[in-house]
Amino acid sequence: MILKYFELNRLNFDKTNFILFHGKNEGSKIEGIEKITKKLEKNIINYDEKHVIDNTEDFLENILNKSLFESEKVILINRCTDKIVKIFEDLTNRNISDIIFILVSEVLEKKSKLRNLFEKSKSKLVSIAFYPDNFDTLLKIAHQTLREKNISLSNECVSILVNKCASDRKNLLDEIEKIELYSKDKKKISNEEVFKLINLTENHSINELLNNCLTKNQKKLFDILNNNIFSNEDYIIITRSLLKKAKNLLGLVNSYGLNKDIEATINNAKPAIFWKEKNVTKDQIKLWSAKELKNLIAETNNIEYQIKKNSYNAKNFTTNFLIEKSN
Repeated sequence: MILKYFELNRLNFDKTNFILFHGKNEGSKIEGIEKITKKLEKNIINYDEKHVIDNTEDFLENILNKSLFESEKVILINRCTDKIVKIFEDLTNRNISDIIFILVSEVLEKKSKLRNLFEKSKSKLVSIAFYPDNFDTLLKIAHQTLREKNISLSNECVSILVNKCASDRKNLLDEIEKIELYSKDKKKISNEEVFKLINLTENHSINELLNNCLTKNQKKLFDILNNNIFSNEDYIIITRSLLKKAKNLLGLVNSYGLNKDIEATINNAKPAIFWKEKNVTKDQIKLWSAKELKNLIAETNNIEYQIKKNSYNAKNFTTNFLIEKSN
């Protein structure tokens, strides 16, 4: 069965428990997953297609024996392709009614076996395509999000922001988060500041820079620092983003200390960890102790203070700090 994105509220989980999300719009897919889990009031167990295929017997045994899913009712499988069709042909023929399966895929051609499996079903399987957002949709999302975050931007800024986001609301929300981090202590942010923020060097994102710091990959960190020219505004974003990452990582490290299960820690994380970040997050959990992270948070706050006090020296403060923490 085929549904449109805006028809998500029509899903009847008593009849439908296999859902395929496919298409280019990552931000819209993430929103769709959040809507379903909020409606069901359940957490998600995350898998990757490769893990399911490489461990098919264990995966099926756990589902059929319900040993892992007594309280967790939503299974999310990322990066799905036609390789997983046979497994789900088998599952859909079994009487499984108390687990919701969400399969997430990139663009699937009309002849795709996976897409056809879901689209030809009358009720049990549902296929939902996520197409790129148009300008008007993104403009509406931008104004609403900025209003919720109490950020005031000119119409010119908002339009440029929307045009930069390649028709994907995830890119738009990432840019707005960048602005929010920078404008945290400001009553007003100028057009010039916004233009600088949304035109940060494209070669390596701040996220990649900080991930290499937290995984202690000093060589890659040096490459990023040497190949990019960051402004003073960028260094404020870098320190505030590091602070946010360190706090999230501290929560994960504490959870891992209690359950001793890295997969459970990752899968039950709040906010949910995007599949592209899972492996690097596992490395970070193993590399940092709670005590070290608490020190990192305190030191990062101090670096931000130093940057505000001596903005002309922002580059030295920040780069030296990142290099030291990646050692």
